[in-house]
Amino acid sequence: MIKLSPLAVFMGVALSPLVARAADPAQVVATYAEIAAAKYEDSLNSAEALQGAVQALIAAPSESSLQAARSAWLAARVPYQQTEVYRFGNPLVDDWEGRVNSWPLDEGLIDSVAGDTARSEDNDLAQLNVIATPKFSLSGREIDASVITPELLADVLHEADGIEANVATGYHAIEFLLWGQDLNGTGPGAGNRPYTDYVTGEGCSGGNCDRRAAYLQAASDLLVTDLQEMLANWQEGGAAREAVTADPQAGLVAMVTGMGSLSYGELAGERMKLGLMLNDPEEEHDCFSDNTHNSHYYDGLGIRDAYLGSYTRTDGSQVSGASLADLVAAADPEVDARLKSELAASVAALGAVKAAAEAGLAYDQMIAPGNLEGEKLLGDAIAALVTQTGSIERAVAVLGLSKIDFEGSDSLDSPEAVFR
Repeated sequence: MIKLSPLAVFMGVALSPLVARAADPAQVVATYAEIAAAKYEDSLNSAEALQGAVQALIAAPSESSLQAARSAWLAARVPYQQTEVYRFGNPLVDDWEGRVNSWPLDEGLIDSVAGDTARSEDNDLAQLNVIATPKFSLSGREIDASVITPELLADVLHEADGIEANVATGYHAIEFLLWGQDLNGTGPGAGNRPYTDYVTGEGCSGGNCDRRAAYLQAASDLLVTDLQEMLANWQEGGAAREAVTADPQAGLVAMVTGMGSLSYGELAGERMKLGLMLNDPEEEHDCFSDNTHNSHYYDGLGIRDAYLGSYTRTDGSQVSGASLADLVAAADPEVDARLKSELAASVAALGAVKAAAEAGLAYDQMIAPGNLEGEKLLGDAIAALVTQTGSIERAVAVLGLSKIDFEGSDSLDSPEAVFR
């Protein structure tokens, strides 16, 4: 593989004509697969660290062990969000993704919720509270949930009755169990679950603390298992790697499909514009922890890095090689330069959202009615993502790939439909 310096990749410096000519589709998709393996390995390693922090919390509940588990969850989101660019162009990833990153969720399926805050009126399981319900009926059969296991979560509860909001597994189920509901609306503050929700015996504050601990442990164990599976799919001989490397042209299509669909319909549309239009904090991606600014930023970083063929690992090392940028630069240097500039602009705009949140203006406050500062920050990021999608389409054309329909969103394509 061609190795780029970290500085050259970060600054988006155009590659020399010699390097651009040296790349071919087979090299490019090989880099893409190698980076996927590195990202999923980092995601697995951080999930294992989270698993350990959860075990420590359960063994000795305290304010410090709860905060350590929360910090481990936040750290685990950093590499995982950078994998999301692999979703839409790779059916194997898209089919699997619902296990680990589904949202929004009817959290009342899992645990007790405040008042009538269950999300869906059409979901009979929205207030099941399996933590407090060791036996229940589902689709006409009796379910014994007296022992909470990964199999119960994955095979029985997750998307039960075919309802996507019945999210029983993955990062957001764990997030809810660590933070609890964010009942602040568009005001300041995240979820504030007390550590005593995990104290067994007399000090248990939320009831059923032993079952809550069992659920959290099962969900954490399952996340590790799911990431082990996906890492294997991208390692040598894995199904996902083989799917993109066996036919390099199809691999290029997968790459640009993931970039364009995440950039436009998913991130700019469903994750950002929709919540801004509805002023609804329930549309916030990491809504319990107020971490949405980071999730969006690392999604944007993943899109950019997929084009540049480079990834900075959690240990600071870099995986890089022949890239889409090389191919596009060889075919049309102007398209390449424009796309690199627009990718840098979108990362900067998402970085501004991140910086504002870290300075005290949380994402759910940004989408509040009348918050002009938040509206501008998010509007600028949405516009930058939409703009770069146009140049991704130009890259598709100059590479001679067949036209690709990127994922759309009513919030961008038919705004009036959002309010019907």
